[in-house]
Amino acid sequence: MEVATSVLNVEKENCIKTFYNIETAGTDYFHIDVMDGKFVENNTVTQMIEYCEYLNSITRVPLDVHLMVEDAMSYIKSFLIFEPRNITVHYEAAKNKEELQEWIKYIKDNNCKVGISIKPETKVEEIYDLLPYIHTVLIMTVEPGKGGQKLIESTLDKIKELKKYIDDNDIEVDIEADGGINLDNIEKVREAGSNIVVAGTCIIKSENMKETIEKLK
Repeated sequence: MEVATSVLNVEKENCIKTFYNIETAGTDYFHIDVMDGKFVENNTVTQMIEYCEYLNSITRVPLDVHLMVEDAMSYIKSFLIFEPRNITVHYEAAKNKEELQEWIKYIKDNNCKVGISIKPETKVEEIYDLLPYIHTVLIMTVEPGKGGQKLIESTLDKIKELKKYIDDNDIEVDIEADGGINLDNIEKVREAGSNIVVAGTCIIKSENMKETIEKLK
């Protein structure tokens, strides 16, 4: 299991120190939650650009960029500058499959891995035809847009369904789960078939980040 630590709730005043602590605690990725205030309520664009600038100058830990935005292409261009490991776009943000394919191609043409994210109410079979073209499926286990929510149990069934389809069709795709993941439910998330988890609150607020990340892994 790989762990991507969400920096959404990192306080700006101590962010450099916190980033250093997260890195030394052994995170695999820094998860960057980019919200435009349209696709979801909150707007984190300025904060996340600032955090990416800091992270690029102080760490070699890869960035895992999650775009919760309407006008995905302009944000893809903005965040490619930081040379992230991957950029994930939302299936629901595209007007149609053609637009999604354009985003996927553009990200890959710029030497970056690509992910597709789906909200809790979107059926996983909607994206089956896209799996051969992408590297990651990000299953939202809460409604996107806010940190600190409780994991929606029914989303675990989607992970199981996706994992079965991937295995049956011999496709190589990571399954990343994001939202409300903590030490109490990580086992269920892993058993469902996820191999990357995004955790924010449970790591940032823990007494011992290293121990928490080790337990999650």
